[in-house]
Amino acid sequence: MDLADLIALRKDLHAHPELRFEEFRTSDIVANVLTSLGYCPSRGLAKTGVVASLQGKKPGPSIILRADMDALPINEQGDHSHSSRHPGRMHACGHDGHTTMLLGAAAELALNPPERGTVHFVFQPGEEGGAGAKIMLEEGLLEQFPAGRVFGMHNWPGLPTGSMATRTGPIMAGGWRFLVDIKGKGSHAAQPQLGRDALTVGAAFVQEAQLLVSRRSDPLVPAVLSICTFHAGTTDNILPETATLRGTIRALDVQVLNALKDGMTRLAAGLALAHDVTITVQFHQPYPVTVNTANETTLARAAMARAVGAQGTVVPDMTPSMASEDFGFMLEKRPGALVMLGNGASAPLHAPDYDFDDTIIPQGIAYWVALAHMCLRINQDV
Repeated sequence: MDLADLIALRKDLHAHPELRFEEFRTSDIVANVLTSLGYCPSRGLAKTGVVASLQGKKPGPSIILRADMDALPINEQGDHSHSSRHPGRMHACGHDGHTTMLLGAAAELALNPPERGTVHFVFQPGEEGGAGAKIMLEEGLLEQFPAGRVFGMHNWPGLPTGSMATRTGPIMAGGWRFLVDIKGKGSHAAQPQLGRDALTVGAAFVQEAQLLVSRRSDPLVPAVLSICTFHAGTTDNILPETATLRGTIRALDVQVLNALKDGMTRLAAGLALAHDVTITVQFHQPYPVTVNTANETTLARAAMARAVGAQGTVVPDMTPSMASEDFGFMLEKRPGALVMLGNGASAPLHAPDYDFDDTIIPQGIAYWVALAHMCLRINQDV
């Protein structure tokens, strides 16, 4: 596949984004491209997942190279010719580029396979809040496609084009989403003593919850608690009976995450008792901390150096991100590494005017190809 074909493919995927576990068109395209390259793709894991395998020249170990495919429920504000044709759906995280680069690597490696072993190309659905990696694992990914190491790559706005970055240890935060339901008693706004104002209690919860990070967590261990929605009330002269808050907690340490969860539960109990209301806190959509292992990160850095060449830059110990990535589920099962590929001065991830930089496609492919050869060469200790 030449670069023009890959760019056309990326723009086509961008114009036709599909949300988590609805990537039917995308997975059809992925499977068709893999078939045209001589692969026999397997389909159906996590509903829309696609996996293809390449045997090296000799028997040996196996690795997984993973790309995500899903888009986000965002209205695109870009004015490109390839902007989303589907209102409310947008590739605002670059998964269209990730899919394209892994297909490009599959094409190059088919022509020049590693010295030994097996490369499994995993095209994963449902990364955006769906924990698609976890579902693929639960449905037998590693049993059907055994691998001793797993590797992922994500584009990274703000990291200069031509640069790549990674780090050993936690590179992206673990997180939970939460839902807080407050039930009091409605009343006339002029007679608050006759009710139990859920809105005021909710406001107290918002304020007090911030102290769980600023006053109850170790400031040397990054953590964040964000309340992102607050719904209460119907009009301007009735105190609401109910209030609902939604948000997320993130941390680079699982013990800190557990402490935040416990703190929110205790805070809810205290406010409920103090204000004679009922408060329930539900946690859902857990993502683990994404933790790169030392040996695999060393291999990744070497492949990154080869991919960026003399003109590029490798950042060997980047600052970790408080965003979450479900590749962490794979890293819980096998050693491996996630790396970042510079997307230059683009809009941030998940922004409505974000777009993937097509000029980095060759670099991403070069990384995957170099990594596969390094991991599976004859003299590599695995």
